[in-house]
Amino acid sequence: MKDRRRTILEAAARVIARRGVRGLRVEELAVEAGVSKALVYYHFEDRAGLLRSTLEFIGARAERYTRRDPPTPQGPGAAVRDPGPAARGPGPVVPAAGSAAHDPGTAAHDPGSGSARREFGSAPHGPGPAPHAPGSALGELERRLLLELQDVPEIRENSTAWGELRAGAVFEPELREDLARVGVAWVREVADLLGQGSPAVPDKELVAAAERLTALLEGLSTRWLVGILPVGHARELMREAIAAEARRLDLPDRHAVCAAG
Repeated sequence: MKDRRRTILEAAARVIARRGVRGLRVEELAVEAGVSKALVYYHFEDRAGLLRSTLEFIGARAERYTRRDPPTPQGPGAAVRDPGPAARGPGPVVPAAGSAAHDPGTAAHDPGSGSARREFGSAPHGPGPAPHAPGSALGELERRLLLELQDVPEIRENSTAWGELRAGAVFEPELREDLARVGVAWVREVADLLGQGSPAVPDKELVAAAERLTALLEGLSTRWLVGILPVGHARELMREAIAAEARRLDLPDRHAVCAAG
């Protein structure tokens, strides 16, 4: 039998994606998960704890779907993945408060963590910069950032729930610290990848570039999810931004990403 706590978190992600943070009610969540209200409160002391755990769950799920082969698009008109490297998006793993990843000035990210990404199937590459060489630091960065922009149900739900949690923090101050911690960790991860391409670049510049890229990805993801941008165009804009930051930092595309261990 599937772990009940995980079942509740999966249901919470669905409800938040559908109704937003302010629309999350324990009664509806219990029905969605097929459990009693008492069981929800047994696993999560209060609403704040439930939201915090759901944020962590969404981040961990994003990490999983960037470590394995991407989900297959479903239904007519589903996006065909192009040969460009794909990657994780606005659902980073949530580190513990006070950990090294919590500090954007601490380059403590394990270069092997989450670095084993796989290539997709094929489709003609459109206009814009060509994908960076597989195995290079910039190629790995593309994989991590572009994987969020895929028209598959799991990624749509995860990205939508992430956006709703960010929006909910405007009205729910208890979410802000956790979201800030997640954002710092994600920026640090991207900055570390950029730094692998050219260790001589000052960390302050790497962090600034990472902040621009992650902020852009969140905006592109939102525009794609609400139908303003086709997913293919969003991916091209993301590639162009990565290429622009690489030029700004004078990053070469010949450095392979360090292997784990």
